[in-house]
Amino acid sequence: MTSTVAFAMFAAPLTSQACTRLVYEGNNNEMITARSMDWKVDSGTNLWVFPRGMQRSGEAGENSLKWTSKYGSVIASGYDISTTDGMNEKGLVANVLWLVESEYPTLDKTKPGLTIAAWAQYVLDSFATVEEAVKELEKEPFTIVTDNVPGEERLATLHLSISDAKGDSAIVEYIDGKQVIHHSRNYNVMTNSPTFEKQLALDSYWQQIGGTVMLPGTNRAADRFARASFYVDALPKHENPDMAVASVFSVIRNVSVPYGITTPDQPNISSTRWRTVADHNRLLYFFESALTPNTFWVDLKGLDFSKESGKVQKLDLGANQSNIFAGKVNANFKDSEPFKFLGIE
Repeated sequence: MTSTVAFAMFAAPLTSQACTRLVYEGNNNEMITARSMDWKVDSGTNLWVFPRGMQRSGEAGENSLKWTSKYGSVIASGYDISTTDGMNEKGLVANVLWLVESEYPTLDKTKPGLTIAAWAQYVLDSFATVEEAVKELEKEPFTIVTDNVPGEERLATLHLSISDAKGDSAIVEYIDGKQVIHHSRNYNVMTNSPTFEKQLALDSYWQQIGGTVMLPGTNRAADRFARASFYVDALPKHENPDMAVASVFSVIRNVSVPYGITTPDQPNISSTRWRTVADHNRLLYFFESALTPNTFWVDLKGLDFSKESGKVQKLDLGANQSNIFAGKVNANFKDSEPFKFLGIE
């Protein structure tokens, strides 16, 4: 492959993402998506507000995908060069997680290129529902651009999950150079390896055993998948949305990796550095760092996403996301120049 995405988020030797994502459906159409971010080193994460009308580039050289953001969003960055997580003003959520089995097609001139750093942002900018996103992605309008992790003989390999306020869900992977989309509201849990098709088979096995009898307790992706799948389905259907958020937080914490834990012979297992919980209907985006005592949130309904007066804003979370915030933090965002998605020249 001639393209190189000099991805800072993959630059440190032996760093790997080992995250978990889950979707909860409560009463009164309450939909909540949670994810954990597991990484061996500081992921350089900050929160950003992006308004409508932003001119975007796929950052893949001369033949880059071009688009204009149709929807505003709040996102969590990776090293301020990529979007790793976020929710747009229509309640669509996108998350990227590590998948070592990923294999992307070769970049050529038949389709415009899209840096993997902007994959999630493209979805948040462009679509209101999972169905709408899947319909467009099935046309394969771009080629994802990625290459070896700098300094290592392995690819920067991610898969994408999408969920919406209707409870729909999709998982997008690239296997053997081909895009594979798993689309169903039943696909409410995703981790890392193996591929999602095999994750479903593992889930079927554990459902036969029953989570009240035994659940696997290690930090391995397959075990986290089994626990998340059992617990998110076992949660009560709360009438109170705040109780629902609290329950979802308890599950994503259950499948987190304790801070300071790494597994030398399994580099895909790293400490959980932060967690997000997105309330699709109330448009609340919660953030929790492993190194701070408080959970805080962004109220998307209180943000100006308009093309005319909306501004790019940043919430500086500090080194290791150690800056302390509490409650609603809309007023703590500061006007900022947008970061540039890292790609190729």
